[in-house]
Amino acid sequence: MTKKLRVGILFGGRSGEHEVSLLSAASILQAIDRKKFEVVPIGITKDGHWVGAGDARGLLEGGESAGSRRLRAGDPETTPGAKLLHEGIPTLLAPEPAEASVALTPGSDRPGAANLDVVFPVLHGTFGEDGTIQGLFELAGIAYVGSGVLGSAAGMDKDVMKRLFKQAGLPLVKHVTLLRAEWEKQPRKAIQQVEAALKYPLFVKPANLGSSVGISKAHDRSELGPALEMAAKYDRKLVVEQGVGGSGRGGRSAKARELEVGVLGNDDPKASVVGEIIPGKEFYDYEAKYLSEGSVPVIPAKLTKAETKQIREMAVAAFRACDLSGLARVDFLMEPDGKRRIFLNEVNTLPGFTQISMYPKLWEATGVGYRELITRLIELALERQAEKSRTTYSKD
Repeated sequence: MTKKLRVGILFGGRSGEHEVSLLSAASILQAIDRKKFEVVPIGITKDGHWVGAGDARGLLEGGESAGSRRLRAGDPETTPGAKLLHEGIPTLLAPEPAEASVALTPGSDRPGAANLDVVFPVLHGTFGEDGTIQGLFELAGIAYVGSGVLGSAAGMDKDVMKRLFKQAGLPLVKHVTLLRAEWEKQPRKAIQQVEAALKYPLFVKPANLGSSVGISKAHDRSELGPALEMAAKYDRKLVVEQGVGGSGRGGRSAKARELEVGVLGNDDPKASVVGEIIPGKEFYDYEAKYLSEGSVPVIPAKLTKAETKQIREMAVAAFRACDLSGLARVDFLMEPDGKRRIFLNEVNTLPGFTQISMYPKLWEATGVGYRELITRLIELALERQAEKSRTTYSKD
């Protein structure tokens, strides 16, 4: 009998998308092929403590885990010089030189340790999707689902991401990037800078966050200041984008169409069918994504063959521009009027992953079911790790 691969499902985290992560992880844990994989749930509480086994399951159920109550700053387990191995919690770093090992060693059979063959990080947002946790996996030399440090960081930072898209010749909406320090020191000058470059309505976003957290729409100057203030709570860089729209009935501005594509693969990525989200609110914000029931997914989107082909090709180009791997959801905006111009909006390197999230639904419509998709992502993680193992890091 073939030995099962030991897969760690890592979820929770310190970001504003903690609850979204729990939903994604619960779906994966329910659907993953148990005949192929031995599953190890690993949770990270909102205050950053790692918990395993039953404590992680308790975190999924919405309560504070026993592990999170035990592991507090100043406890022996959390002070420098202590091993972080506590009831199934992986020993991330053994701080003493004589014990300089990492429990996330692939292929290790030491009994009682949380050693894993591959990690599936279902950590959305800061500290999970931005290259930080990926750096830990790289140090441990373990396979993991998704993009590497560079791709994850670039895919999270909307400012850097747009620079890479521009370099690749991909069409973008007009935008301005401000530093929080600039906004706080000279708010009037910051508003003038935005208004000189862009036309209302505007979308104001923290550069590093996901799930539309901290994003708001400003229709005029009276709304721009509060929008910048809210975005500044979440990041030191603020991105302001000019809205995409057209002329609706009665001269009113029509909403842009919000289109999404799933990309799957490593060096030879493939694009899913194109889907469309019709938001129940004015735009697809956090509430529209996760709390309200008014948003309607349309899969496949009603587009011409030429438009579909263009969008899928752009999705793959965006994936490559940011040096991504494994998976990504690529989002587009399309003018609703006669021009129907298409603009690349952003990539999401660890998109929502419940069975009703857009990324899995897009692949289901393309012919890849949810369980098969999970398996394929784990296989891609191992494939990428095998490719990295061919690299020499030191001179013989």
